[in-house]
Amino acid sequence: MRITFVLLFLIQVTSGFSQENKAWQWLEPADTFNNKRFKLLAIGGATAYAATSVGLYSIWYRNYDLGPFHFFNDKFGNNDEWEKVDKAGHVVTAYAESYLAFRGMRWAGVKHKPAVWIGAGVGTILQGTIEVMDGFSAGWGFSKMDILANTIGVATFTAQELLWKEQRMMIKVSNTRPNYPATLIPGNKGGPPLSVRQIAHGLYGDNYLEAFIKDYNGMTVWASINPASFLKLSENSRFPRWLNVAVGFGADGVYGAYGNVYTDANDSYSLTNIQREKEYYLSFDVDLRRIRTRSPLLRTIFQGLSFVKIPGPTLEMSSIGKPKFHFFYW
Repeated sequence: MRITFVLLFLIQVTSGFSQENKAWQWLEPADTFNNKRFKLLAIGGATAYAATSVGLYSIWYRNYDLGPFHFFNDKFGNNDEWEKVDKAGHVVTAYAESYLAFRGMRWAGVKHKPAVWIGAGVGTILQGTIEVMDGFSAGWGFSKMDILANTIGVATFTAQELLWKEQRMMIKVSNTRPNYPATLIPGNKGGPPLSVRQIAHGLYGDNYLEAFIKDYNGMTVWASINPASFLKLSENSRFPRWLNVAVGFGADGVYGAYGNVYTDANDSYSLTNIQREKEYYLSFDVDLRRIRTRSPLLRTIFQGLSFVKIPGPTLEMSSIGKPKFHFFYW
């Protein structure tokens, strides 16, 4: 709900800006190669790369020992790791990194096709770095299936740009952290009981930033398709060019990679009475990039927010339950 109010506020306060507003003209892509912008992106990208690596280490790796490089077998099957939501997360991350790097290159005046390949390269390198870090972590390992998911994300961006010179389908994400119950789970070794909420926070983190990245029970990954981009619409057509149809994938009841057994430093806790389920969604969405505005600032903000699914009416279909309708789902 809050993100909708923020968008409406941004549209309101910037609707009067004209394209000639000199204060924000620097946000527009350069017509020709701009060396200063390119250097700025290179320095900023390297800094963000280093900061992100440190942040990921803090969130993911600091509680696990380092060791020799090794592979990790997490093939798809009946007993899916994290119900495949982690793989969907790899797809959306690789896609977003490739697209944002491409937009940066276009801002610097790099021609379309070279910018596409630079974007694809950046997405591949950034995600490849994470896989190498996984390979040296005792808690994980280098995963071929993660590489496949990363490749799907990069290829989804690259193929659309080379075929249509636009993204007619965006890969997006939403995450509403579940209200985990306070039900107590006894320790298997006689240790003190933990609530389901404590176990979820132990797995996925206490703050929302960690949860947005790690909480697979709250994460939904969407393929958001823009019908208008496939239609030959006249200038006078009233069909909303910003309206998308989105198909989503998520999970619930997940309290462990392959099964619902949680282990901490003192004990292990069985949550096998909680059934794991995959969830599928059908919803409407908004392609913010296709909202017409004269403001370079607002266009830039919309580009940055274009990977976030806009809340709306949603039909949910579960692998174990009956269909549900959500009037407002994020």
